[in-house]
Amino acid sequence: MTVLHNKSIKELSASLKAGEFSSVELTQYFLDRIQADEQLNCFITVDAGMSIEQARAADKRISKGDMDALTGIPLAQKDIFCTDGMLTTCGSRILYNFVSPYDATVIEHFRSAGCVTLGKTNMDEFAMGSSNETSYYGPVRNPWDTDRVPGGSSGGSAAAVAARLAPAATGTDTGGSIRQPAALCGITGLKPSYGRVSRYGMIAFASSLDQGGPMTHSAEDAAILMQTMAGFDERDSTSVDQPVPDFSATLDADLHGLKIGMPVEFFNADLDSGIADIIMTALKEYEKQGAELVEISLPNGHLSVPCYYVLAPAEASSNLSRYDGARYGYRADAYTDLLDMYKKTRAEGFGDEVKRRIMIGTYALSAGYYDAYYLKAQKIRRLIADDFTRAWSQCDVIAGPTSPNTAFKLGDKTDDPVSMYLNDIYTISVNLAGLPAMSIPAGFDAGGLPVGLHLIGQYFDEAHLLNVAHRYQQATDWHTRTPEGA
Repeated sequence: MTVLHNKSIKELSASLKAGEFSSVELTQYFLDRIQADEQLNCFITVDAGMSIEQARAADKRISKGDMDALTGIPLAQKDIFCTDGMLTTCGSRILYNFVSPYDATVIEHFRSAGCVTLGKTNMDEFAMGSSNETSYYGPVRNPWDTDRVPGGSSGGSAAAVAARLAPAATGTDTGGSIRQPAALCGITGLKPSYGRVSRYGMIAFASSLDQGGPMTHSAEDAAILMQTMAGFDERDSTSVDQPVPDFSATLDADLHGLKIGMPVEFFNADLDSGIADIIMTALKEYEKQGAELVEISLPNGHLSVPCYYVLAPAEASSNLSRYDGARYGYRADAYTDLLDMYKKTRAEGFGDEVKRRIMIGTYALSAGYYDAYYLKAQKIRRLIADDFTRAWSQCDVIAGPTSPNTAFKLGDKTDDPVSMYLNDIYTISVNLAGLPAMSIPAGFDAGGLPVGLHLIGQYFDEAHLLNVAHRYQQATDWHTRTPEGA
């Protein structure tokens, strides 16, 4: 039992099937690791009793031969997915006491597969942040260096997987919030195509951008989670009725003839030379496997950050208007009338970053500014999507760095929102276009911090993307490296 935390999901599932240990034993093993952690602050809620109860039910299924790939496997869930009977806070004071009365579709799928929920992971408040420092429950720390951030907003999930507190976890990605923390924590993170994974029961930040996905040690594990997470959901108006392929079936496919696009805009003087060298070394590994590197251009990519920070706050200002203290969540203690209750509840319940984005979004949607900001941003969004469409005539996948830097120190950028926003400069355009993309470990900088390789695929072509990532991980061992003490 001493090395279970280093086993893949495929290996754990095989061991459960063979009866080498039970789901109860496996779940308790990870619960003990979570309880022993005193530094990282990865979890907001852990209900050991519920987890063990789910594990017992999974063991009964396994004993009857009714076993899926994830039956009995304990997973961590980002605290943005509504989970029946558990706190779902979204990292915010305004939902500090909200116990969801229903499951998000993603949680439903995992329950049907017989998964065990280890707990709900810490996150930037309402998924707004790139460092996991805006959470009402305090910052998450990076297991590679606890003085540094894990990235955000899915930093709790990323840190939990990197520290081997969970075999895998869910995350959500609005502008890079799966991929950027995956890069900073040295794990694999996949953002599916928009509409591939249901958003029903996933608390909304920016509805046209949000997408849930897996955070794992490897592309192989990500494929297994995607098989359960993906699928059409009539309860989600943005869900796309698209066939779900067998994501594991083509993992080993040959890469000869693959064309990998390298955007000139990603490999310029603004990219740290150390990170650039690591990414180029990773791409040379693909050349060894028969792939061809092709120079491409995404000329409107530099507009993605300003475009995103008009559109996302605009949608957030609308989505977050429902949190007013009248029906659920936090309510101010003292107020004079209904309007005063609304004002004080929202002033006390939301953190600074959430307030900042609500105000920006409300301004962008206001009379006299809608055309100048919101409408113009939507036009730029189309230009960015068109860049990718043209690129696909030259290449099969696009590659580059996930983040312009490795993990920075806690507090370094909290007083400089623009600098913080620029951490997503390579990832945001993917959300604006609705494409699938993933980050995989590609090495370490001079300070021993992980660097992520960013892979972008064509619409609903996650299977090919996972194949490209898996072949790299078969030839390298970066994804198997663990922080000291993990």
